[in-house]
Amino acid sequence: MKQLIDILHEGGYSCVIRNKEVTRTFHQRGVADLWALCHDNEEFLKNSQLADKVIGKGAAALMIHGGVSEVYADVISCPALELLRTNGISVSYAQQTNRIMNRRGDGLCPVESLCLNKETIEEMFEEIGNFIKQNI
Repeated sequence: MKQLIDILHEGGYSCVIRNKEVTRTFHQRGVADLWALCHDNEEFLKNSQLADKVIGKGAAALMIHGGVSEVYADVISCPALELLRTNGISVSYAQQTNRIMNRRGDGLCPVESLCLNKETIEEMFEEIGNFIKQNI
């Protein structure tokens, strides 16, 4: 995992994922890259290790849906941490926060807000899908 964290920080990426011998880097903001992987290349997520800058509850739901096995976050929300741990995913992080804020810092991240009161991965996955489709 340390190697992934180093790649994340040194390359200025938003997310780095390793599955077996293949390591991929991502740069889009929010959950866009995870959403795309869940639809276009979910096999890559299965049993992978993932290092990310910010993980909220929505991102955590996508990681669970995709079958990620180990996660590191620079910043993770309490709801995301609880969701990942409840689903048996190994988690490490640098900083924990109550909620993920939006980019302006004046409210909740829209995806965090969408997922906050959802209970199942399926509900969250559907909400995130609707959000992505509306904001493409």
